[in-house]
Parts: sequence; structure tokens; C-alpha cells
Amino acid sequence: MAEIRLEGVTKRFGNVTAVNRINLTARDEEFIALVGPSGCGKTTTLRMIAGLEQLTEGRIYIGDHDITGLSPRDRDIAMVFQNYALYPHMNVYKNMSFGLSLRKFPKKDIETRINDAAGILEIEQLLHRKPKELSGGQRQRVAIGRAIVRKPQAFLFDEPLSNLDAKLRVQMRGELAKLHEQLKTTTVYVTHDQVEAMTLAHRIVIMDQGEIMQSGPPLEVYNNPENLFVAGFIGSPSMNFFDGVVEERESGLRVWGDGFSFSVPDERKGRYQKAIGRAVVLGLRPEHIFDKELKGSFPGGEDLQAVVDVYEPMGSQVILRALCGSHQVLATVDPATRARVHDQVTFIVNTQRMHLFDKETGQVY
Repeated sequence: MAEIRLEGVTKRFGNVTAVNRINLTARDEEFIALVGPSGCGKTTTLRMIAGLEQLTEGRIYIGDHDITGLSPRDRDIAMVFQNYALYPHMNVYKNMSFGLSLRKFPKKDIETRINDAAGILEIEQLLHRKPKELSGGQRQRVAIGRAIVRKPQAFLFDEPLSNLDAKLRVQMRGELAKLHEQLKTTTVYVTHDQVEAMTLAHRIVIMDQGEIMQSGPPLEVYNNPENLFVAGFIGSPSMNFFDGVVEERESGLRVWGDGFSFSVPDERKGRYQKAIGRAVVLGLRPEHIFDKELKGSFPGGEDLQAVVDVYEPMGSQVILRALCGSHQVLATVDPATRARVHDQVTFIVNTQRMHLFDKETGQVY
């Protein structure tokens, strides 16, 4: 079993708590991604799993083995760093074989492992080159290859694609996904790039201020955020937020605010009863706000009047930033839209996809 389990793990640097009593399990063969803003504790968590940071409190297990006090070399974990950490004076073959040589592996076994890893990563032709002769993407493959040859119980990745250009990042994302499908090694992956996390991971763990805010399958977290932080962090462009209040009128339950008024869909009325009279934050994703001229009316669709402030053509879609009362509205619409800067536009909102949060606690209703 290569399950990684953190129980009540805490890390303090002086008076600063970087990670606060987190409980987390990466199941055998699972790929999990730790995401969150800078300083949220994700890299510190990864370094504690690797043994590069000592815990202040708590325990870490691999399977049934408590590895809390073990040195990094005794944990049977391979880590891939952001800066590749290759030895500049060694060629690719020696970079990949160095750790195995230190562990006194037979020469034939080392050669087999390196050839196998090089074949998987398609770097056979690079084995005799030095790191300075390689592109960023090739260096990253070598760093991953060095981890693969060890055949560890788990892989740890610390923002491995952040130094690559946008096109290469997309390519490497696909290759990392394919690699995990082949090797099925338990993987913990740290990134600030939520798109990376959404596309690669079986489960994403969103952290803030040293605590886990939510974890779950990517689409589950995206569609059902548990709090304002997760709702605002996951999704690009990010979710729209509108301050409002829930009131019960003769026409039914409605969410009111500056420049908008939406009826609550029947299937959500029971859920939102406890929000009546309370200050709330209404959340709507940009892809659930349409140009009514193009989309037309549909069940659950309600109008929203706004004035376009910014027009951003993206090819397959147009991002409209518009002002509605005191709120800014972000909508991703069909590129056929005729709306331009300073135009009055009628959006139609899919209220069946609304999210409602308590303004005081930030928790979802």
C-alpha cells in the first residue's frame, strides 16, 4: 500500500502557523493536487511529506508505517522540484542514475531502469547530453525520469511546470496525466495553477492560511463550492459575487441587490429558507450569464441589465466586463455578440446555477 496519510499535521515557524492541524489522505494510486494562493501552506505540506521540513505536531504515514521521524532518503518517496535540480556537470544518463548508484544498485539494473524511463518519456536521444544543452521541457522530463527510475512508493511534485511557456505547459500536462495512467504511482502535486489541478488530479485540495478549505473531485468542487473562498479561487474567469438579501414576497422567494433581482428556483427554495432576511452573497459563474440577444429566453433564465465596460475577444468566446449597479459582471459569451464598450446589454442569467453564501460566515447555503 502506498497510501499517504497526514493526521493532525501542524507546522509553525516561530509565531507563524504555516499549516494548522490538517488531516489528509492520498489513497493508493490516487493523484491529488494541493492548490491555493501563495503562502497558503501547500508547499510546506509537501516538504513535510518528503521529510524536508520537520513537523511541529502530528504524524505522517505511508500505508501502516509511521514515517514522521524518518530521513528523506528512508521514506521511499521521489520528489520533482520546480527548478529541476539537475547536476550541471553530469549528462542525462548520470543525472538519472546517480541516486541508484549511491544505493549500490547493480549496473545492469540501473541501465534497464534508465532505458525503461527514457522510453516512457521519449528522451532516449538525450541521454548523453548535459542539462545546458536541453530545453526547459527536456530538463523537466529528465527530472521526472530521475524520479521514475527509483520506482518509489509515491511521487511528490512541487510546481513542476511553472517554468515552462504556456504551450509547453499544456503539452506536459497531458504527458503527466498519461504517465500516471501508466505507472499508477500515488502522487501529491502542488500547483498555484488551478487549470493544472483541474485537468490532472483525481481530487483537488484547496488550502488557505494553512487549512484545508475543501477537497473533492475537480468537477464536484467546481460545481459545489462549500464557501466563498473556494468559489472565488476555482474557476477562470472567476465567479461573480453580488451582495444581496433574500426576501419572501407574494411572488415567492427572491434574492435582491443593487441592480438585480432574481427569483429562487423551486428546487432551491427549501435550502434557502434559512437565508430569509439575512445578508448574502450571490455567486454566478461567467459561463452561466448569456447575451440574451443570442441566447434568447429559457426556463430559469432571468434578465440582468448592465453597461459594457471592457470587451475582450478570445477567439472561441468573448469576455464582457460590465457594470450593473455597484457590481461588476463578468460574462463569457458567444463571439457573435454585438455588444461593445459603453453599450447597454441585456444578459440572461441561469438562476438554476446560482450559489448563495452567508455574507458573515462565507459558508454556502
